[in-house]
Amino acid sequence: MIGPAVARLAAAAALLLAVACSGPPSPAAVSSPSSPSSRASAPPVSATPVAGVDVLPGMPAVTDPHNVYAAAGAGMLSEAARAAKSLVYVPHTKSRDVWVIDPSTFAVVARYPLGEGELQHVVPSWDMRTLYASDDIGDQLTPFDPTTGTPGAPIPVTDPYNLYFTPDGRSAVSVAEAHRELVFYDPHTWAVQDTLPTPDCAGIDHADFTSDGRTAVFTCEFAGRVAVVDVATHRLLRMIDMPRRNTTMGPQDIKLAPDGSVFYIADSDQNGVWVLDGAATTVVREIPTGRGAHGLYLSRDATKLFVTNRHEGSVSVLDAYTGAVLTTWTIPGGSPDMGNVTADGSQLWLSGRYDRAVYVLSTADGHLIHKIDVGRGPHGLCVWPQPGRYSLGHTGITR
Repeated sequence: MIGPAVARLAAAAALLLAVACSGPPSPAAVSSPSSPSSRASAPPVSATPVAGVDVLPGMPAVTDPHNVYAAAGAGMLSEAARAAKSLVYVPHTKSRDVWVIDPSTFAVVARYPLGEGELQHVVPSWDMRTLYASDDIGDQLTPFDPTTGTPGAPIPVTDPYNLYFTPDGRSAVSVAEAHRELVFYDPHTWAVQDTLPTPDCAGIDHADFTSDGRTAVFTCEFAGRVAVVDVATHRLLRMIDMPRRNTTMGPQDIKLAPDGSVFYIADSDQNGVWVLDGAATTVVREIPTGRGAHGLYLSRDATKLFVTNRHEGSVSVLDAYTGAVLTTWTIPGGSPDMGNVTADGSQLWLSGRYDRAVYVLSTADGHLIHKIDVGRGPHGLCVWPQPGRYSLGHTGITR
């Protein structure tokens, strides 16, 4: 296990602002919340980026090496996010539609049938101005306007089981699970930029990025391993096997620790979380959580990591820096899958994958605030807006 002091130093991955005019537009300025209580909960963000590290050009700077999520604290909404309606989007794999919920009333306010495929995730774009409902079987993305909560015309995209954006905003990455490949697109025109075959990554699934933005790690659910990818060159660097290669429901969601020292990798078959070093070279240990460990979500102050145990109906709460299990919250009869924390950090919204429900939990003590009946097969639920300067994709990984 890596010692905290060494991990902190190794994770001082500071990111420099790009100066090239050819790069993507800078993210909108982040505004601090106005109320005293909100201000108190938001972590301070220095105006000066930490320098001296070879980073991915074009990515917004990390201003706190101890917390790469420092700009995504409670209420720290960008201009684009402030313009959005506060809504929760629930895609369904079985009823093939997206339901929209008003989080202030817990009422379903709209239902949008979107074709004959499977709606997997609702994903915020890098600039946080568009949400995309991904349909892998239908080979398309349906854009939603977050200012109105309504869908637009579908965009042809190869097998978008999942969708991510490179930290510099230059590429959208379709995680083409059925094809065992990553397809890189221009995020504005949706022209194909590149295709990276990943033949040894069966069930290529979720992803996250190192602190410096130069390396991505993709989980391989049906191969019991992860694929490590160079972001700039779109090159496969290496494959890393988990200590036990589960291949039915193996590695699922992945999340970088706030200080960049490790990646946490949920493994459903293992009933827990693998810990991969921050350089993405070696699995250093295992954290047992609960049956069917699946989704990983950070508290708004990035001190806690919520692990959804889908087959057990529980959420394990971990210390986001050390991985220590702090407590476990139970959802009787539940199947918590994916979701996110609200902008103020007070609630954790999760889809109930196998029981046609959405759960709203208090992040203070885990009690069930509300259960909402939805359609068949609720999956990659998106709570919007989210704080932060830019989105890396999935259901709202923001930094």
